[in-house]
Amino acid sequence: MPGKSGKNDTPSRVGARSSKPVSLKTLAEHLGLSRATISLVLNDSPVAKEFSQATRERILQAAREFNYKPNYFARYLNNKRSFLVGIMVPDIGEGYDAAVLSGVERQLLHDQYFYFIAGHQWRRDLIEETARLFVQRGAEGVIFVNTPVSESAGVPCVNIGGRTKLEGMTNILIDNYHGVRLGLEHLVELGHKKLAFFKGHPGSADTEERWEGIRRAAAELGVEIDPELVVQLNKNELPEPMSAQDEGYFFASKLLARKRDFTALFAFNDMSAIGAIGAFRDAGYRLPEDISVVGFDDVQAAAFVYPQLTTIRQPLRHMGELAAKTLLRRIQTGDMEPEEIVVEPELVVRKSSAVVTGVQELVPRN
Repeated sequence: MPGKSGKNDTPSRVGARSSKPVSLKTLAEHLGLSRATISLVLNDSPVAKEFSQATRERILQAAREFNYKPNYFARYLNNKRSFLVGIMVPDIGEGYDAAVLSGVERQLLHDQYFYFIAGHQWRRDLIEETARLFVQRGAEGVIFVNTPVSESAGVPCVNIGGRTKLEGMTNILIDNYHGVRLGLEHLVELGHKKLAFFKGHPGSADTEERWEGIRRAAAELGVEIDPELVVQLNKNELPEPMSAQDEGYFFASKLLARKRDFTALFAFNDMSAIGAIGAFRDAGYRLPEDISVVGFDDVQAAAFVYPQLTTIRQPLRHMGELAAKTLLRRIQTGDMEPEEIVVEPELVVRKSSAVVTGVQELVPRN
């Protein structure tokens, strides 16, 4: 007979009395289904689609009712796998990295993978050491975000924005030439001829390719690039550590200090463009009447800065999801293809760019 210990309680009574998760075995006994069937449904396996919709709904309902949670330790013992992924980024902060990471995280959580995240601040020694530590701690694969990688990690890897051909590496790339061509065409159509540029950080995966794209597109469009109107973003030149936005402000101020006339700035990324907008406004210029600004990325803040930023949109969250999907497929199947995936950017016109009304002499007004 049932005693006070409750050992003979049915699963439904256990679920009703306690928030403590029940085991997969208990759930299987209650439903009259095999543990394998339940696991396939709860893990959203493609094979689960072979079961009836009623069966899948019954399993999901029971899992919710009994507060069932997968036992990841048992999962590891059964499969001899860690279900861990390492993620490396230049800086765990806002802007590009944050947007990409949101897509990576969404996909990994959907597929029930754990992950580590580490920032490297562009230190090559830290990049190599962190990749080794990921693998030593059981990571089955590594996702690099805008990170220069010089050696194979020995596990499947995906690099978002990377261009290094290494064994086991898939690169997810933006078509930089197409993106900068869209931005330059937009400014030229608005009548801009004297353009300033922010070049990307040394070592950034997109810096050289994007700059070469600007040079090529400018030549095709008849735009002359004045070296005095080109400023390279470089953390080594900063007086102290700064956010990407403050960095844009700093280098825009340096650009103004050169006292060279220009009517538009094409920035390497959105965060530096947003910082530049602040510097221009603080110096007394109207935007976009005096200076138009175009960014690159389309981070969330681009739509909320004043004036709203015209930019080249990278599908950042999609790129993160695509990276995670590609890595997990490679981990699960051993398939090393493809070596490269290219995504297309698009122009997003907002309020920070306008028709040239005349070339003003750019000297501080306040």
